[in-house]
Amino acid sequence: MSGQARILLVSGSTRSGSTNTAALATAAEIAPSQVTAVRYDGLAELPAFNPDHDGGDRLPQSAARLRREIAESDAVLFCTPEYAGTLPGSLKNLLDWTVGGGEFDRKPAAWINVAAPGRGKGAEDSLMAVLGYVGADIVEAACRRIPVDREAIGPDGTVIGLKFAVEIAEVWDVLLSHLGKL
Repeated sequence: MSGQARILLVSGSTRSGSTNTAALATAAEIAPSQVTAVRYDGLAELPAFNPDHDGGDRLPQSAARLRREIAESDAVLFCTPEYAGTLPGSLKNLLDWTVGGGEFDRKPAAWINVAAPGRGKGAEDSLMAVLGYVGADIVEAACRRIPVDREAIGPDGTVIGLKFAVEIAEVWDVLLSHLGKL
C-alpha cells in the first residue's frame, strides 16, 4: 500500500532549546516524501488531568485537540527526556488525557531517546508501560537510542550530524514499513 502517512511528533520536553524537540524538528525536516510529519505543540497548555472533565462538554479544548491530533494520525513518534527517573510530569499528563478517549487503541507508536548513554531508560520503561495500558501498537523496531549532545543543536533548532540523520531515516523506514506505506 502506498500513500501519505500522517505521523504525529510529540516532544516530552517543555524546555526551550530541548534536544528532544530538536530531534523531532530534525525528524520532520528529513522525513521521506510519503510522510506528513506534524509536530504537536500543545504540551504546556494542557491542564492537569481531572477525570471529572474527561469527556463530553467538560473536556478541555486543549485535551480535545490532543485527542483529535492523535486520532487523525497514522502513528505517533515520541521523544522525551527522563525526569526524576521516569517521564516528565507534563508528558505523563498528556498521556493521562488519552486514557479515556481510546485514540491510542492499536495506534502504532514509537520513540527515540536522545539522552546521554546510560540515561533515559526510566522514561522509556514508563512510556512503554503507559502506551501498553492505552492499547497502542508499540513498534519496538522503531524505538531507538540516538544520543544527542546540546552542542549538536544548530542555530535553526535542528540536530547537526550525519549519524543522527541516518538513524532517523531508519526509524522512518521501520514506521512506514509497519504502516504498509513502503
